[in-house]
Amino acid sequence: MANVSVVNMAGEKVSELTLKDEIFAIEPNTSAMHIAVVNYLANQRQGTQSTLTRSEVSGGGKKPWRQKGTGRARQGSTRAPQWYHGGIALGPKPRSYSFTINKKVRRLAMKSAFSAKLADNEIIVLDSLELAEIKTKEIAKMLSAVGAAKKALIVLPEKNDIIYRSARNIAGAKVTLVNTLNVYDLLNCDSLIILKDAVAKIEEVYA
Repeated sequence: MANVSVVNMAGEKVSELTLKDEIFAIEPNTSAMHIAVVNYLANQRQGTQSTLTRSEVSGGGKKPWRQKGTGRARQGSTRAPQWYHGGIALGPKPRSYSFTINKKVRRLAMKSAFSAKLADNEIIVLDSLELAEIKTKEIAKMLSAVGAAKKALIVLPEKNDIIYRSARNIAGAKVTLVNTLNVYDLLNCDSLIILKDAVAKIEEVYA
């Protein structure tokens, strides 16, 4: 069982928390994490890129010259791919890049990401995070007090608009919920700041 310090918003240690080994102390599976990251990035793609084929560009109705006798290569249309202003051959068309991965692989990837973060001492457990009003300065002060790196991911147990709106203007900082966590965000941050209540939810979901 791994023990981590629980700190308050001022960066002072207030208690200790024992994390479950089956989530935070497994051997990270790099293959599973890679598949999860590729899946996340593929699912983000809009797939709206499109090129015009020879049937979609304007013009090209008449045969440029007769089939035989001119000495030139036979041509059927001035909108074939080899012509200027011709259609694009084998160009991209709108499509979906999304795909699904096995549920067990997704869970293994999440556990591997948590374990990798703990092994690199990049997890900070916060006792509580409460703001009376929307104040970016307060979140910035908290991040500095707990020693967070520039790219910080704050994990909340439940939705809190005040915290979200206070942190959204800080470069590198991102606020997310336990139920929307993904492997890409976990690996992309340099400091993973998890509220104590959020840790309990994570262990409940992935234990």
